[in-house]
Amino acid sequence: MKKRFFQILGILLLLVAILFVSKKINLKSNYNAGQKIDSLNGVAVYYNGRVRDLEGRALAKDGYNLGLKYQCVKFVKRYYYEALNHKMPNTYGHAKNFFNSKIKDAKINKQRNLKQFTNPSKSKPKINDLVIYSETLP
Repeated sequence: MKKRFFQILGILLLLVAILFVSKKINLKSNYNAGQKIDSLNGVAVYYNGRVRDLEGRALAKDGYNLGLKYQCVKFVKRYYYEALNHKMPNTYGHAKNFFNSKIKDAKINKQRNLKQFTNPSKSKPKINDLVIYSETLP
């Protein structure tokens, strides 16, 4: 009987927690995936939908792989491509893969054809630099 009581209490507490969290998270957005929501230096920023929503691969007119549609890494690659006329030799990978820990400070990352800086570094980030954070798990 006591065990059953605690099971029911646990379920009730879980339901209350779910209700509380659902009111704090915006599960319904006013945007649709792929809708333009902003721009940076003339490069459009699109709403990417819910976490883990994927819409397929995006390619530039010349066939350059920009990444998965509406994801953050696609924006970065598209920004570098459109605003800075830069193509990364390795067109695949998540943003966390843009930083190679084996490359020393201020040396070229050949996979991205970008100069890479460590943290800490003697140099500070400048306009149009990428800042890559390590992955965090939910």
